[in-house]
Amino acid sequence: MLREWDVKERMAKPAVMIGLGEVLWDLLPSGRVLGGAPGNFAYMTSVLGDEGIVASRVGNDELGREACGVMQKLGLSTAYLQHDDRHETGTAAVRIDNSGQPTFTIKQPASWDFLQWTVEWEELAKRADAICFGSLAQRSAVSAATIEQFLQSAPENALRICDVNLRQCFYSQDVLRKSFQHAHMVKLNEPELVQLSKLLNLGAGSDEALAKRLLGECGLRLVCVTRGDRGSLLVSQTQTVEHRGFHVKVADAIGAGDAFTACLAHYYLLGQSLENVSEIANRVASWVATQRGAMPPISASQLQEILDGVVIR
Repeated sequence: MLREWDVKERMAKPAVMIGLGEVLWDLLPSGRVLGGAPGNFAYMTSVLGDEGIVASRVGNDELGREACGVMQKLGLSTAYLQHDDRHETGTAAVRIDNSGQPTFTIKQPASWDFLQWTVEWEELAKRADAICFGSLAQRSAVSAATIEQFLQSAPENALRICDVNLRQCFYSQDVLRKSFQHAHMVKLNEPELVQLSKLLNLGAGSDEALAKRLLGECGLRLVCVTRGDRGSLLVSQTQTVEHRGFHVKVADAIGAGDAFTACLAHYYLLGQSLENVSEIANRVASWVATQRGAMPPISASQLQEILDGVVIR
């Protein structure tokens, strides 16, 4: 059913997919793994065959050097990873509940709170085919200004995806509204949709009703609501697509939503239907949930099995 995607991908030039914002270490009970939504997004787009690039900032410390090493082993360029002599590499203490859902306690301040606008980043912005950015990295005024400058400098037709990442107290109505002004798509999970509806006075109603209000009020192309093992909801101006999801044995759900976003960007730019985008994004996100951490290694054969629907475990 999905084999025609392979042909289209071989014909297409790899897209430049930029994860803009935080890179940090997730401190799990079992040890630390590299994470941060923009990094997770860039990694999974590179797995799918794009040029995934992380635009972030780490400390000039041991954790920062280790982050660079891990990214290089994963095939990610570190050319646009800034280094901070004054602030430490970011970390997030993670608790995992019985269903595999994480709760984060994110260190503040961290190096990614001080993203700097540079000539190199300006050149990168102009090459972008898609940019994934979020609310978390805008918790500081310095990084918020840099992210806005990056988005304004990108080509007009570059796809801009806002990942609504409501962590602790690190978000505000103003940051969210400004982010949506720059975005073509918004991705969030069900609890975040409820919180966002209160913040933006979207009223009450079903997920679909709230997503449609958000879509209309902010002039978006697409709103994506992820629902864990109950799948997802995609709402555009002309279409609503629901997916029932896959029931898998969850190791932890860290990075599953970011994998969904990566698939969303990748296949949307290839011109796939929302039904196809929804199917493959749920497949890949479900597989990531069965793995430890947000950037699990994956072979080409494993990826093809997932794309073909042969195995999700």
